Amino acid sequence: MALLDIQDYVKVLPATANAPEHFFWSSYDEEADVLYVNFKKPSHASDSELTEDDVIMRYEGEDLIGLTILHASKR
Repeated sequence: MALLDIQDYVKVLPATANAPEHFFWSSYDEEADVLYVNFKKPSHASDSELTEDDVIMRYEGEDLIGLTILHASKR
């Protein structure tokens, strides 16, 4: 197992505190270079919006339920 830099994980604490319900799940697809962040599981998006910086914001009704971050390793 690779040694983890704990400080990298500590950096996500502000995002967690500000996330809906104060938690989120994430997964990274290395081949597609996409980071998926979900604020609700299960979630069923009814709408989405692509931002200028290649982030897809997913909504269920009026609620933000997740983000799809394209070109994640370039950030």
